[in-house]
Amino acid sequence: MLTRDEIYIGGTWRPPRSTATITVISPSTEAAVATVPDAADDDIDDAVAIARRTFDESDWRWRDPLERIEIVERIGDAIEARWPATAEAITASIGTPIMVARAMGSGSAGVFRSMAATAKTFPFIEERHGFERPATLLHEPVGVVGAITPWNGPVYLLATKLAPALVAGCTIVIKPAPEAPLDAFALADACDEAGVPPGVVSIVTGGLPAGQRLVEHPGVDMIAFTGSDTAGRSIMATAAATLKRIELELGGKSAAIVLEDADLATVIPQLVPGTMLVTGQACALLSRVLVPRSRHDEIVGALCAGIQMLPLGDPFDEGTVLGPLVSARQRDRVERYIALGREEGATVALGGGRPAGMTTGWYVEPTVFTGVSNDMRVAREEIFGPVVSVIPYDDEDEAVAIANDSPFGLAGAVFAEDRERAFDVLRRIRTGVCTINGFGLDPGIPFGGFKGSGIGREGGVEGLRAYLETKAVFDTPAAPISTA
Repeated sequence: MLTRDEIYIGGTWRPPRSTATITVISPSTEAAVATVPDAADDDIDDAVAIARRTFDESDWRWRDPLERIEIVERIGDAIEARWPATAEAITASIGTPIMVARAMGSGSAGVFRSMAATAKTFPFIEERHGFERPATLLHEPVGVVGAITPWNGPVYLLATKLAPALVAGCTIVIKPAPEAPLDAFALADACDEAGVPPGVVSIVTGGLPAGQRLVEHPGVDMIAFTGSDTAGRSIMATAAATLKRIELELGGKSAAIVLEDADLATVIPQLVPGTMLVTGQACALLSRVLVPRSRHDEIVGALCAGIQMLPLGDPFDEGTVLGPLVSARQRDRVERYIALGREEGATVALGGGRPAGMTTGWYVEPTVFTGVSNDMRVAREEIFGPVVSVIPYDDEDEAVAIANDSPFGLAGAVFAEDRERAFDVLRRIRTGVCTINGFGLDPGIPFGGFKGSGIGREGGVEGLRAYLETKAVFDTPAAPISTA
């Protein structure tokens, strides 16, 4: 049982103003594994005040970008060095299998290194000639950033906000998810080790009220959020009152289109993790699988066989690939959707219940639905669990129409032997990220979605620009104004 009784305000560990605490429960044992502070509004106010003062009065935003870039690189190194312990904490608190949690280390460190590499070639000052006169463009930090992150991508999702904020010259207040606060403490220690100046970074653990206070705070210039589309709408509405900049990475119901000529030897090894990574608790997963009607049974059989091979069990077991869901609430939600799918007329081809003999822990069997039409709720709403809907189509036009008939537009994939054909199909899909014959992301490539999947991009130049404002400076006189 780990007890943390301080919060990280402006680079200093200090007791919170509130005596309330959050108890972190293991999803696999249902036992308490840690307690952390549940910050009060006053704690958020303190963190924002320090961030505001540091941004307005210190030299942080005026430093050579290369100095900030070096700090970000050192954070990546510090994160990687302490990752073995961080991975253990992630597995204990949210049930991510230890094998997967360990693999997250290089990805999380890679976010810092990738953003540093991007910033090294970014023109923070550039010359541009307009229609009539030249100007100097200054790309300046947006100001104080409030970052709110979910539990399913520990450190990685914190990094996608912290890294660009730092290289841009912003100050930042981070509010991690209450289900997964332990990795945030590791990130705070990494910031100290990397030499982040006092006042630049605060990491405040807390629940929904702490996040709401951060969003509504008049001292915050920008909100960067990853989470559900419902929460994103609420944040957008609240931020409008003070005209905050927003960057929202929201949900998904992404489609994988398997074309008629696809080779299942290529499809299944990519599609299985693409549907089941983090036990289905990831926004970019391929939760709708669109298959040609002529190959429906063949593909369903191969997909179910592949998913059945994934070991499910104790997340600390080295061989486990599928662990528990993060909470009893999340398990109940997933089970309600499985029941709803049956009520809507879908057929359970695999799973559909709780694993036999596993009476402790919030486990759900990986589930594959067939007989799904795209108007069913299981095909339209983000379940955030190991549940996949297989939907048949008759031709490519129908496949594209089904893929696009969604309130979301985050990710997708097209599988085909003919790569040019696959490219033609994916060009027609309204989604922010799409892969050909595969599944996966890269921290140096912009990530984000269309429609209800969010606003803005994370990663790459686009991710850095979100944390910058552009100032145009004219240093030559305009043409004389005629008074005739």
